[in-house]
Amino acid sequence: VKCDSCFVYILENDELVLRASKNPHPELVDRLKLKLGQGITGWVAERREPVAVEQGAAEDSRFNMFNELPEDHFEAFLSVPLVSGGRLVGVINLQNREPHQYTKREINLVATIGFLVGAEVERVRLDSENSELSNRLETRKLVERAKGILQRDLGVSEEEAYQTIQRESQQRRKSMKELAESIILSDDLKRRSE
Repeated sequence: VKCDSCFVYILENDELVLRASKNPHPELVDRLKLKLGQGITGWVAERREPVAVEQGAAEDSRFNMFNELPEDHFEAFLSVPLVSGGRLVGVINLQNREPHQYTKREINLVATIGFLVGAEVERVRLDSENSELSNRLETRKLVERAKGILQRDLGVSEEEAYQTIQRESQQRRKSMKELAESIILSDDLKRRSE
């Protein structure tokens, strides 16, 4: 589909965040955010249905100008939701500087791309969540083991051992996981040398 610019917004914490742009905008990618219902993009996200404006897009009552984007000066606009499993994950916007009549075929093509991209975005989000949960579980196990070592070696309560790890983590600017690994390694080395 011919266009002068293309933006991909991803839904994160009830906001649409600009995550990709056909034209380079490193200062805006990951920083520009829209609320659901804000502008044409937010309208599409809220209703989960495409919008095609053939000309005079800036005059559309749903339009919202962003001074940061030079592409806000355009005539035609196509906005399609990214959906996966009935869940909104983002919006794709195509923009043209000149009037452009988006054919049913173009709209369906972008909607299909939106469906495929939506599924991939959702898969990556789930993988990221799984990885985060796995990392938290691993950290928790290491901290529990390190607490046990400190309780044994220092003769302190479980709460005091935890507070010691937490305090040292802050003072040394190391994560609790890194500190717990150090305590466990030190204990292992000490046991081997005995």
